Amino acid sequence: MLIKIKKLHDDAIIPARMTKFSAGLDLYAHTKKQIEIFSNGGVVLIPTGICIQLPEGYEAQLRPRSGLALKYGVTLLNSPATIDSDFCGEIKVLLINHGKEDVYIEHGMRIAQ
Repeated sequence: MLIKIKKLHDDAIIPARMTKFSAGLDLYAHTKKQIEIFSNGGVVLIPTGICIQLPEGYEAQLRPRSGLALKYGVTLLNSPATIDSDFCGEIKVLLINHGKEDVYIEHGMRIAQ
């Protein structure tokens, strides 16, 4: 199956598998400056700087990264998030901070898979 990925910015990072047997691709934050997610329920929408084209009838799903959840208490608010085959806009990731400390998302951080 062919999934086309387009970078919307030169410095956007194409999703990638972190290991040979990874089931999913990691998605990276695309930000000009740090994005703060306030503690105890802060919610932010993080851009990835990419869009995808899926074959008709298929979907992509966004899932949390266990590393963010374990280290910071940050996860996807709407997990799994669905990207329909007819969606052609920038993929953005809705994160929530359940932790007790503010978290800062920087350009290039792995934020979902």
